[in-house]
Amino acid sequence: MSTSERPMPPLLADERTSLESWLDFYRATLAQKCADLPEKGLREASAAPSPITLLGLLQHLAEVERNWFRRVLAQEDVPPLHAPPAGGGDGTQGHAGGWELAEDSTHEQALARWEAEVARARQNCAARALDDTSPFMGGQVTLRWIYTHMIGEYARHCGHADLIRERVDGRTGI
Repeated sequence: MSTSERPMPPLLADERTSLESWLDFYRATLAQKCADLPEKGLREASAAPSPITLLGLLQHLAEVERNWFRRVLAQEDVPPLHAPPAGGGDGTQGHAGGWELAEDSTHEQALARWEAEVARARQNCAARALDDTSPFMGGQVTLRWIYTHMIGEYARHCGHADLIRERVDGRTGI
């Protein structure tokens, strides 16, 4: 996904196209918020007292992609990409990690992992209908619900990214 392009969701589309387009719009927004910053800026927690960084957001959303589209939807048994959050949790119950930054974490590495998870998510969704279900928390969850949840997850975190990026270098309007 190019960080210079952010596809506008179509105004007239079927439900699946609308859901996938909005998710892709927010994915592209996150990538743009992280683009063109030095590593130091990506690691900066600039909205005190929050410890959230742009690099942490990118890592976290790779974990979220992995959780919903691989662990939940496809029922894959895959380990976390990053250390679980303090206090435990493996990411399967809404506690996806990725927030903490290892000393050797880089934007290039985090972006590659995130892009790989996005690509795998698309593969796992391609042959499924919106009403297809997967077991989750003692019940069933539809692909439609997962798409809707992911749009909300990205929208919330893109708001965080807006504030962080503006505090880091003053850039707004992405």
